[in-house]
Amino acid sequence: MPFAKVIYIILCITMLFSCSVKKFIPENELLLDDVRIISNTNVGNASKANSYVRQHPNSKWFSLVKIPLYTYALSGSDTTKWGNRILQKIGEPPVIFDIDVAEKSRYNIEQMLVNDGYLHATVDFDTVNDTKKRSTVATYYLHERERYYVHDIKFSTEDKVLAAIVDSCSSASYLRSGMPFSIDGLESESRRLTSLLRNRGYWRFRKDYITYIADTAHHSNKVKLTMNIAMFQPSAEEGVTEHRVYRIAKVHYVSGAGLHFDEEAFSKCDTMVLSGNYDIIYNGSAVVHPRVLVENTYISPGEPYSQNDVDRTYNAFSQLTALKYTTIRFVEHPDTALLDCYIMYERNNRRSVGFELEGTNTAGDLGAAASVTFSDKNLFGGSELLSLRLFGAYEAVSDLSGYTGDSYTEYGAELSLRLIGGVASAFVPADRRMLLSSTLFSLKYNSQERPEFDRRILSASWSYMWSKRKDRQHKLDILDLNYIYVPWISDTFKEEYLDSISNRNSILKYNYENLLITKLGYSYSYNSSLDDDDRHERVAYSLRTNVECSGNLLYAANNLFGGTRNSEGQYTFLNIAYAQYIKGDIDFTTRIKIDERNSFVVHLGLGVAYPYGNSRILPFEKRYFSGGANGMRGWTVRSLGPGRYKNNGRSIDFINQSGDMKLDINLEYRSHLFWKLHSAVFIDAGNIWTIRAYDEQPGGQFNVSSFYKDIAFSYGLGLRFELDLFVFRLDAAMKAVDPAQSGADKYPLTHPKFSRDFALHFAIGYPF
Repeated sequence: MPFAKVIYIILCITMLFSCSVKKFIPENELLLDDVRIISNTNVGNASKANSYVRQHPNSKWFSLVKIPLYTYALSGSDTTKWGNRILQKIGEPPVIFDIDVAEKSRYNIEQMLVNDGYLHATVDFDTVNDTKKRSTVATYYLHERERYYVHDIKFSTEDKVLAAIVDSCSSASYLRSGMPFSIDGLESESRRLTSLLRNRGYWRFRKDYITYIADTAHHSNKVKLTMNIAMFQPSAEEGVTEHRVYRIAKVHYVSGAGLHFDEEAFSKCDTMVLSGNYDIIYNGSAVVHPRVLVENTYISPGEPYSQNDVDRTYNAFSQLTALKYTTIRFVEHPDTALLDCYIMYERNNRRSVGFELEGTNTAGDLGAAASVTFSDKNLFGGSELLSLRLFGAYEAVSDLSGYTGDSYTEYGAELSLRLIGGVASAFVPADRRMLLSSTLFSLKYNSQERPEFDRRILSASWSYMWSKRKDRQHKLDILDLNYIYVPWISDTFKEEYLDSISNRNSILKYNYENLLITKLGYSYSYNSSLDDDDRHERVAYSLRTNVECSGNLLYAANNLFGGTRNSEGQYTFLNIAYAQYIKGDIDFTTRIKIDERNSFVVHLGLGVAYPYGNSRILPFEKRYFSGGANGMRGWTVRSLGPGRYKNNGRSIDFINQSGDMKLDINLEYRSHLFWKLHSAVFIDAGNIWTIRAYDEQPGGQFNVSSFYKDIAFSYGLGLRFELDLFVFRLDAAMKAVDPAQSGADKYPLTHPKFSRDFALHFAIGYPF
């Protein structure tokens, strides 16, 4: 079709939509077509001002086309008809320009500039109307003028004790000579001082006690700033006095009497006096052991009140699975500076049963998986969490001629016990009062039965988790044992892959032998969206890192005391060869919010593992794979790489499509379509490589000077259906660069072949 015809059709469709929209615009009203903010001084101010605009035009898909508006415009005015109601529900009504709202937006932007140090800033507002389209474009013109800066800072208060505290911590002040004079800066300093004093026992101190006086000189942009802390005033009738330091008198735990302070309800409860100034007021039972309550309480009788201790207590009680809700209240003793602390909580349902069902798609082989989980949230009365999970899966296996079966079945059980705190606390080099911690023990049995082999995995682990802040999590795998047992291998599989001289595969053979993995590891995760101090809502990011090693202690013992070796020259433990390797991973994701409906996401994943000592090849469970719904979406799962390696077309060849290194780079533009439906446009880049050269994987070894030639690319579109509990995701992708091919076939972007280069993925949850 000629290019001119395409343009003509697009123009006709646009005019049709425009005409349809007009019927929903009231007489003498205008559609808000666009909002523009112009600053000749600072582009950053224009971007910041956008969040102060109260009326925005209709949203655009991918910031390009107003599809929600056009969808609404396709409906009729008769809402008794089902079709019209559906179109209006999934669409978006036209935004009618409101001059009063625009004036409020202008004022808000002007105040934003003034608060940011542009004390004489003004904002003009103008509209350009299109009478034919019955629409208008609103433009805000920012005139910042000169910005003011803090030149001199003074502090004033009649409370000498407070003055000494503030002076001793002045190095942490947000106020600096030479800084822009901004209300946000003053507010930050007020919050800092309020937090500082409330953590020093000043329970009744509020931010309102802090005021500022700004003095500006004529013909100068320098500001003399004076901060004042007023004296304490209990009430309007009473005079002022110095602020008082409050101390904790007693701590009361209240169970079964609600979450509100009610002395009448307390009088009907029983009381259990604990050691010191602690007691339990309960109706029915105390739910958890008193020792657990005290150990997770950071508010101490005799100590000054501290808001940090209150927050830590809230966080500590939130990890007690036996409790559902918790609230903390303080009651002042008359005419004294003493406080009684009441920690009120409600019990959780002790036992529960959960059930999960999901569909699976492994390289086109369809199946289903199900699991049932039994939980006890207070096993020994100390909020211990015991979980028993039973699971099973079935999947049809295709393209396996010469084998008796055509299905893959998996079943197993996992038993875990989580303890609050635990015996591993000594491994964490930090003050206990700064930590939330738990210890996890688990046992797992997994049985896999395929047409080619049977496989059994028995695992036992002991790990310790802790966090100083809710946005940062640490995990230490103190001991993680995995025994892999292969009781049966089909004769066909042995003859074709393991024993045949012409087709022998050392990688495949190694991974179908009995093996012991003894892992020690550490992982760290950070999520900025959980950071209380992060106020940059437009940008959020997460980081996950992991490092682990295996076999080092056993290898050192074998070298020191001598040990037996098997026919492959490997040391053994209890006649079982053990793996030895080191592995590290890093996963970084950042999300940039463009507007309320659009965002841009960047993801980087990098992993490196190195087998040494007792292992020449990484265990199958520790190798990297590429392709699938969460990585290179132009390829099916485990079908890309390593490097330029090209598979032989057999489904069992996935073992050769594994490596010791992995790189994933993903760019994704996400847009909200309507209702619960979201979409994405994405580009993926990456591959896997081996560190050593293996005969079975020609072209798979990593080379510093040429690895960039092995990077694969794909692109595609995705749909996401966001429900309250989970997200259904469908991604359709095409290969753009395929390093396994040569010539023109290496660049499917310019020479696409749908049957070869297309992949469709169904998954639950976002890929990153």
